[in-house]
Amino acid sequence: MISRSWKKFLSSCKGVAVLGTLARLANTYTAPCTRTGARHVPAPAAFPRGTRLGDIGASWSRVLREESGAGEQSKGPCAGVCGGAGEECDSCCPHSPVLLPRWDRLQRTAAECRRKWWREKTMASGKVGASEPSNPATEAAEGSSDTSLVLLAVGEGFPPEISLFFSVESRSSRCLNSQLQEAARKKLWALESDDRDVCALFKELSARLVCMQAQEDRFLLTFRTLEEVWKFSTYLTLGYVGSCLEQLLFDQEYWLNCALMEDTEIRVTVDEDRLATVYTSLLLQEGNFFSRAMPGVWQLEQEGEESLQLCKNELIHVKNVGEESKWEGMSLLTGQRGLVPVTALDPIPRPFYQWFLKNYAVGFGISQEISGTTSQPIVKGRCTATEDHRGAAWDELSFSKGDSIEVIGFFIPGLPWFVGRSISSGSIGFVPTRYISPEACEPLGKGLVFLSEEEKCPLLRIPCNGGEQHFTTLLSDLARTDITSVYRLDGFEPTAMLPKVPSEAVFHGCKDIQLLQSWEEINDLATTSTSELSSPGSDSAPATLENVLLEKLDDFDDPKFFIDLNAGHMEDADVFDPILTFLNQDSYVPSFQSLYDLSFSFLNSTFYGFSDEDELVLYLETSRNWAKRTHSVWAHVRLCFLLGKLCIKKVKFSQARVYFEEAMSILDRGFGDLPLLAALHVNLASIYLKQNMKHKFSSLLGKTVALLVCLPGHSFSSENELEVMMYVLREAIAVGNAPLEARVCFLIVKLFLQLGKNDEVLPFTEHLQCLTTTLLSPDTSSVPLDATPILSYLYDKKYLPNIALASARLFVPSGVKGAPTPIWRAGFILQNTSKLLGSQLERSSIPALACFYLKQALHFSCESRAVPIQRTLCAILSRMYLQHGVLDGAVCYAAMAVTLSRLMGEEEAFESSLSLGWMYLLHSQPVPAADIMWQLLRSLHGTDSVTQGGAVHNLLAIALKGEGQVQKAAENYLRALHKAKETGNKRNQAIALANLGQLSLSHGASQLSELYLLQSAQLYAELQGSEDLEMELVRVLLWLAQAMVNRQRMEDGKLCYELALGFALKWHNVRSQLHITECLCHFYSKVSPNLQASITYHEHWVSLAQQLQDRELEGNVRQTLSQLYQALGTSEALRQSLDCTKQSLRIFIDLEETVKAAEAWLQAGRLYYLMQEDELVEMYFQAAIQTALKWENFSLAMDLYEKAGDTFFNGSRNRDRAVEFYRK
Repeated sequence: MISRSWKKFLSSCKGVAVLGTLARLANTYTAPCTRTGARHVPAPAAFPRGTRLGDIGASWSRVLREESGAGEQSKGPCAGVCGGAGEECDSCCPHSPVLLPRWDRLQRTAAECRRKWWREKTMASGKVGASEPSNPATEAAEGSSDTSLVLLAVGEGFPPEISLFFSVESRSSRCLNSQLQEAARKKLWALESDDRDVCALFKELSARLVCMQAQEDRFLLTFRTLEEVWKFSTYLTLGYVGSCLEQLLFDQEYWLNCALMEDTEIRVTVDEDRLATVYTSLLLQEGNFFSRAMPGVWQLEQEGEESLQLCKNELIHVKNVGEESKWEGMSLLTGQRGLVPVTALDPIPRPFYQWFLKNYAVGFGISQEISGTTSQPIVKGRCTATEDHRGAAWDELSFSKGDSIEVIGFFIPGLPWFVGRSISSGSIGFVPTRYISPEACEPLGKGLVFLSEEEKCPLLRIPCNGGEQHFTTLLSDLARTDITSVYRLDGFEPTAMLPKVPSEAVFHGCKDIQLLQSWEEINDLATTSTSELSSPGSDSAPATLENVLLEKLDDFDDPKFFIDLNAGHMEDADVFDPILTFLNQDSYVPSFQSLYDLSFSFLNSTFYGFSDEDELVLYLETSRNWAKRTHSVWAHVRLCFLLGKLCIKKVKFSQARVYFEEAMSILDRGFGDLPLLAALHVNLASIYLKQNMKHKFSSLLGKTVALLVCLPGHSFSSENELEVMMYVLREAIAVGNAPLEARVCFLIVKLFLQLGKNDEVLPFTEHLQCLTTTLLSPDTSSVPLDATPILSYLYDKKYLPNIALASARLFVPSGVKGAPTPIWRAGFILQNTSKLLGSQLERSSIPALACFYLKQALHFSCESRAVPIQRTLCAILSRMYLQHGVLDGAVCYAAMAVTLSRLMGEEEAFESSLSLGWMYLLHSQPVPAADIMWQLLRSLHGTDSVTQGGAVHNLLAIALKGEGQVQKAAENYLRALHKAKETGNKRNQAIALANLGQLSLSHGASQLSELYLLQSAQLYAELQGSEDLEMELVRVLLWLAQAMVNRQRMEDGKLCYELALGFALKWHNVRSQLHITECLCHFYSKVSPNLQASITYHEHWVSLAQQLQDRELEGNVRQTLSQLYQALGTSEALRQSLDCTKQSLRIFIDLEETVKAAEAWLQAGRLYYLMQEDELVEMYFQAAIQTALKWENFSLAMDLYEKAGDTFFNGSRNRDRAVEFYRK
């Protein structure tokens, strides 16, 4: 129930003066944006938004600050938060998960916000001298009973928006990278026009985007639920927010420059106090949370019959029940209920705790068996007894003062017991921690903190559908090519950005592998003896990926027992002797694992011959009776345990409890089989907990916890163990025992993963990662457990591709056997990047973002000498560089693939060599390509490889054409055509004919070219349409259109162009559409002028530039489109022309294209003159000139003066104004 005070708070929020003032100021300048709540403030009059050149071109954010005075003064990444340029403060940098402020700190914050609100309110109303009302937060701190004023203060201080600043920094120098910062800012400006991607990203990060402020390098975010704040603060702590922004803001040139990418990071900063206040306000609104008794307040307030009696820092669950000054509380220690004064509440600081305590409640209070710790770590080794102790039960170790005791497993401070071995007697038992000193113990190994080295690997093994082998297969599929069976069109690679010329910096990352420039060098490298590499018995033989990645498991035969329920046999002791002998061993053997494990594998592996579980139960009951008769204690205990497990499986908990209690009662020497002892304790404790047997549970808890969390490699025997671990985690949180909390959280994650409960495990895995990176090892470079591979897998299952990709990118392969490798990371990143692009991962779309990770995988496979995967990765890298226009890189890795292929076989070498020749041709290097083709032809001599021969002849013809040997090129095209006809391959026939047509076209034989190209098009029409085929047909149609235009057949040429565009539209191939649209614009502008058609295709060109987020191209095309509209001459066309000019002006200002921006200002002035809006003409002319003068481009300024004067002089109005422009 929402209290009256909270209703008062809600109603007061509707009229907050700050928001009202901002809204009025914003409405003064602009209309709302398409997204609710986000407004932009334009420059005065009709100037476009975003202007940054000159006084007239003030930016949106600057106008907002200057006009409203309500914005934050940004001086850098932490501006408005830290208050200094480039300075950092602890509150801005999320080194640890966001913590809620203490209640008194919240009250002070509320008071400050209220004072600020009052000042702004009086300024807005003009009553500057009005006195400030009393401070409700102060009154509450002093013990005021009006809780509504406390909530009102919090509500009025509730910040509706959170500023998220970002800065691009160098990891090595820790300095701002100004060049990349500006590039990111420009990308953000580009995204302002279509912010769907940004909204989707922050939605995935559990935040709501209010608006972007590119000039201030920040996003304004808001939150509506507790879960949103919790999730966002978690992602912030784990570093995902910055990584996601890198994926959003950086372009392909950045990702291809591996050296730059490795040294760069986006650092994000938020005001954590404000975020904490948002969370607290939402917590209060919900009115149901966990808190502690605040020191110094609870003693004074514990009066009255209904008041809850509290201890210092006691954990309480509070609910708002409508009382003004007190809420209902329940003590987690005693389970008692009563009223609690609001002023005595100190909300638990971390959102995970609130969620966990609320969702995993237990029927009774905290046991007080576990105590809190300060900075004491988990240790191992030997400790010293500080007092004499005589064990009260068989399982407790007796020792004397000064005895040395070896810790079996871990010693966790705060627990009442651990398992130890007396050095003097060799006995094993439970040791009370209060009687020993752990000073002689040693901490766990470097970077472990709460687990053993052996425990890392099993947890990090990812399920098969997201594991190593899955991604190895994916990489192999990506590397597959059809170049030996399918011909290639001259110069055509559908996915390659061939016109792009990369910078030297981009390819710098490829220099780590030698660039092989000639075929001879490749042969020289491959002629070294490969006998050692290929010899099966050699230690240096190339390892298969399976040998490198998969761990060989020890195999042993488990004993099997046939169940014979014949009545005569049931009374024969000899029948049960084998099973009793097997189960009566006094120590643990590996065969027992199937009896104890989580999956009940003993039902299939140990026993057979029974038709249902009831028969098995009868057999085990009879065996148990014989164990009693023969006094086979260990067999009796194990049989009781198995019967109890089967009862749990059937949800018969009371019967299971009887079996487990029987086993515990007869067990008198259990430390020879610690897994059995642990399984008995934990299963019995889980039943006590489930059946609400508080006293029995409390008496068993201490030793159960020692067996559960202190023994490394604990094997789970039942899903019910989760309940015990949840209870222990609850106690660890209550007492503040961080090492125990991490250890239990680790075990919970491990069990959830074994159970396949991906949804339930995610919050605990995130919390475990937060604990390991912030609380337990804040000053060390190595963390106890890097759970990012598991998190990546879980995020992928929840379809959170941005976060999954960010998590995988942050993963650093450790080299631990069985853990994910760089090959896993590369495959995972490739798969999730394709999800971000909204397509399946194919050979045609290898993202640049994967470049660095593919190279890391290649380096790893080189170290392990896994030649096939090396070749696979080289082929993928070559194709990736080709697709992104870095042809040097494409040739480099194709050459490396050839070298590796020679170590594998002739077929692989032939395929890789053909691919390398094709890369040389695309790189306009026909000479080395021809050398490769001639050698391949010689290798095919005497074979019947018709299709392969045709592929080589086709590529040889392209190389000969590049060398200027036209006649030989034509002959080889004809040989390729003949071989394609011989095999009946219509596609290859069509490609050979098209290449002949292009050869004819390039040498002026347009009629012959048309003949060949028409035959090619007819063959394509007969083939079943697929994307690859129809994209090839698009290329043929463009050649055919050019041939027809050369022969003055304009209508036929136009038809070919438009057919090509139709196919590109069918397959949503944006880059093909862009190329064809450019051709059509040229056709209708220059070849066959048609103003209306030219406008139509220029409009489509603009939309394609927007899809590609190419702002520069969009601005240039809009300028051309403006001139086309102007040429129409109508008033409506002039308005459309002006709109195009203003949009291009906005783009040029954002891109800091000074000359183009000045020209756009001038063009807008000319249009206003034509529209007879003379009052704006000179304003725009002056803006153009001031833009040039600001950047000291005096020649441009003189040209602009002249053009401005010409506008008036050649016009029909105000011709005398031309004089002042000419004079200047």
